[in-house]
Amino acid sequence: MEVVGAVSDHVNGKAEIEDFDLSAVVQPEPLPPIVAAENGDKQNGREIVLGRNVHTTCLEVTEPEANDEFTGDKDAYMASVLARYRKNLMERTKYHLGYPYNLDFDYGALAQLQHFSINNLGDPFIESNYGVHSRQFEVGVLDWFARLWEIEKNEYWGYITNCGTEGNLHGILVGREVFPNGVLYASRESHYSVFKAARMYRMDCEKVDCLISGEIDCADFKAKLLANKDKPAIINVNIGTTVKGAVDDLDLVIQTLEESGFSEDRFYIHCDGALFGLMMPFVKRAPKVTFKKPIGSVSVSGHKFMGCPMPCGVQITRMEHINALSRNVEYLASRDATIMGSRNGHAPIFLWYTLNRKGYKGFQKEVQKCLRNAHYLKDRLHDAGISSMLNELSSTVVFERPLDEEFVRRWQLACQGNIAHVVVMPSVTIEKLDDFLNELVEKRSTWYQDGEVQPPCIAADVGSENCACALHK
Repeated sequence: MEVVGAVSDHVNGKAEIEDFDLSAVVQPEPLPPIVAAENGDKQNGREIVLGRNVHTTCLEVTEPEANDEFTGDKDAYMASVLARYRKNLMERTKYHLGYPYNLDFDYGALAQLQHFSINNLGDPFIESNYGVHSRQFEVGVLDWFARLWEIEKNEYWGYITNCGTEGNLHGILVGREVFPNGVLYASRESHYSVFKAARMYRMDCEKVDCLISGEIDCADFKAKLLANKDKPAIINVNIGTTVKGAVDDLDLVIQTLEESGFSEDRFYIHCDGALFGLMMPFVKRAPKVTFKKPIGSVSVSGHKFMGCPMPCGVQITRMEHINALSRNVEYLASRDATIMGSRNGHAPIFLWYTLNRKGYKGFQKEVQKCLRNAHYLKDRLHDAGISSMLNELSSTVVFERPLDEEFVRRWQLACQGNIAHVVVMPSVTIEKLDDFLNELVEKRSTWYQDGEVQPPCIAADVGSENCACALHK
């Protein structure tokens, strides 16, 4: 039996060491069962397919042997684990199409900073007593986005979040603080974090119907506004929905609010621009997201189009709204109106580095490439007789869900009901799209060869004009 010392109670001002049995702590427990879809956990009549239980593949943490310092066995073991993991990452990156991450980046110049624990805890505009921070980079990035969304430096407040969801949680929280009895309105195709926010903040929430494109249906929005006209409105506007990449018409949303009797002092609009919030400014003829319109906040993800290797995001709101949240914190010698408190100080440096390297022209070039390649994929799917749809302002190509879940996992496709999608990012090349299409066409010839199983009808998801099933050909 191995016995290890642990610090126990203090006796006579000194810490007393208590022995305990290590085997009693690390005894393996039975694995929990594989997670199954709950009753009613379905999408369009089909059960939601969940991933594998990671307990079956987890890497156990083991205690070093007494002589490890001399043998180096533990270091050699960990090096081999990391080498295998890196090989797996390289392989999985080759087959990545379903999630909106730009994997085309090189941050080798920033490796020198990985030796520091950089933490931007508290307000980004007010230094705290913790000196190892990157606020100067963070505020530089925030100022860049403020210019992009047309708000003056002295009129905005914002911070670099730990993910896109935090941006939504913060934007909706600001709306709730401005209007404590407000009703949250969001289209059914909004990101799940919006409805998570409603549950967390105990807000009344109205799910608004969508058009076939995935865009908010302003006729239904108006009907729901009129049913709650005695309460202020907090609205989530999607600048690119999760599944279809649809862009809600911000101008029409504002017009609908005005027509329903809601003046600007009775509504708050949060714009969820996770992916397309950074792409739309570089798309010709695209409607503008700007603080010159009566919006309250905008958030985008930093790890999507920009290609930051760690989850992060940018949240910008009006300075006039943030006082309801902000509090002085003596422990920090700063203020704090963020959600998480401690924030990754490396992320702002990665974003600053990318913005400086690419600039407006670089982003414009990448956006054009994404849209061009998305149209290429859509055209090839159509030529192959596969149901598909591409919204005008989007690089998200929606198509029929592949029959084989192994194929879905191999290409890391995001699925919902009978549809799947590919998000064409700067790292997605024509060659990768050709490999995917060739494999999909080959697999379909096997899945549907005997005629007993037919490709699904997805007219309800993409419109009859985009559906290539037997009924709509």
